[in-house]
Amino acid sequence: MSSLWRRRRGGKSNRRDEINSGREVRVPTHFQCPISLELMKDPVSLATGITYDRESIDKWLDAGNVTCPVTNQVLRNSDQIPNHALRKMIQEWCVDNKSHGVERIPTPRVPINPYEVSDICSRMAAAVRGGDDRKCRELLTKIKNWAKESDRNRRCLVEKGIGAEMMEALARFSMEKHADLLKEMLSALTWSFPLGVSKLKSPATLRCMARFLMGDDLASRRDAILVLKELLINSDDGASVVEGLMGIEETLFQVVKVPICPRTTQACLVIIHHMMMVSDEKMRSRFVQLGLLALLLDILVDGHASKKACEKALAVLDEMCSSEQGKESAWGNALTIPILVKKILRVSDRATESCVSSLWKVCLGGNEEGLVEAVAVGAFQKLLVLLQLGCAAKTKEKASELLKFMNVYTNKVQCFDSSMGFKYVKSPA
Repeated sequence: MSSLWRRRRGGKSNRRDEINSGREVRVPTHFQCPISLELMKDPVSLATGITYDRESIDKWLDAGNVTCPVTNQVLRNSDQIPNHALRKMIQEWCVDNKSHGVERIPTPRVPINPYEVSDICSRMAAAVRGGDDRKCRELLTKIKNWAKESDRNRRCLVEKGIGAEMMEALARFSMEKHADLLKEMLSALTWSFPLGVSKLKSPATLRCMARFLMGDDLASRRDAILVLKELLINSDDGASVVEGLMGIEETLFQVVKVPICPRTTQACLVIIHHMMMVSDEKMRSRFVQLGLLALLLDILVDGHASKKACEKALAVLDEMCSSEQGKESAWGNALTIPILVKKILRVSDRATESCVSSLWKVCLGGNEEGLVEAVAVGAFQKLLVLLQLGCAAKTKEKASELLKFMNVYTNKVQCFDSSMGFKYVKSPA
């Protein structure tokens, strides 16, 4: 369907304007993108000779398609040649129809190519090795401007590994002399994934990240958390990373306690979860002593918390309950079991697995009171429904074992509907 523009009225209009006010301007067919059917802003031609708007064909190719949308021919390459002649014709048409409210299409910026990115990566590496902070700042400004122009530019920068070169700067420049430059580098790294993981794991880089985490600048702390989250997710040796970050537990706790933004809180929970998984029981005990359990339960009780935040909070809670001190802390809080039961089948499959696993750790092993309380808040019925709907093998095994022990108390305990909230639960001391 052709795009239509109606003339915009403004101020006084003469007789001719009044006649033209009802006219519709139809976009010529050869000015329309075959994919979006909209006026092309940046026409480019493929090897098949068909011209598309750059944004539309980029989306087509990014989706994994390898054919020309019009001819259905397999593309020998994905080169896009700007069709300058057609663009000038479109711009002239826009000028001719200005009186009808058609705005001129600005001349688009030419996207960067891999050769330009490779060149700037080499120059950045040389500037970092030479300790030339002025040159690094100049190149970083150019990189950031390229990234702002289009998603295509940003993808090209990331694919060529610009993030790894910026990470090298964190290891080589000192915080005392080059703090502002390092902050800018860190900010740029938040969109430069995947990063050079090997360079991120260097002791000097990790020390720099730790200093940002424990600093007073909230923006830099946020950026450091986002970068570290990606590192831990993609690293095949999380233990060495965590070892280089020892001492940041209280900072992470404070980020959860006094949130910077939802995205940062979620990233922080991911970091804590990985730290617990790859470390010994002392790490879990450290977070228990700081009071992390109460913060996790606050997130889960909060009706405005996102599903992602709840999912990550439940994963951390489950990992915390893997230690004896964690289980004692969880059992000592009156909200733990009611919340775990309520969240079963309410958030996501992964969250349900975490809930069942946490209940299994807290209630079994001689904790008769825990089993009784779980039955009282409806755990028996929810676990039965879970088994009927189906779940992962490990979750099924734990749910079956919980049902076996809970069955003894089903006829002896007055049950409450956990979906009704926690008004009947006594607040923890």
